[in-house]
Amino acid sequence: MRKSAFLQEEGDTPKNRIWSFLIVHSEYDYSMRDIARYSNVGYTTLKLLWKELKEKNIVMQTRIVGKAKMYKLNLENPVVNKFIDYYWAVVDAVVRRENNIKEQAGEPIQHMKLQAPHSTEPRMMQISAKSR
Repeated sequence: MRKSAFLQEEGDTPKNRIWSFLIVHSEYDYSMRDIARYSNVGYTTLKLLWKELKEKNIVMQTRIVGKAKMYKLNLENPVVNKFIDYYWAVVDAVVRRENNIKEQAGEPIQHMKLQAPHSTEPRMMQISAKSR
């Protein structure tokens, strides 16, 4: 499986994989087991990192389904929003560099939610103002 642009640039660490998954799929809530599976992080490793994420109010519990507690990014936390901006700025820089796109000041990047053709997982795609 190919690493995301963010992981290529910032390092393929368990914490970065968790952040990447939660940011790209921020519109849904997931159990800790699903977060571990989809982030490609061991469940034990996730549990070690989870305490910090909860203490810093980065993730929030949304509901309980059976015995599973469901979580998602806490978008009301300004630190989370700053990290999301940083995440997409890194992705934008990598995409521009790999495609030899010159940086234009003030050009907004829009994010569209897409469904992968053979997957139930949503994917994010960036579109610059020029390609619209």
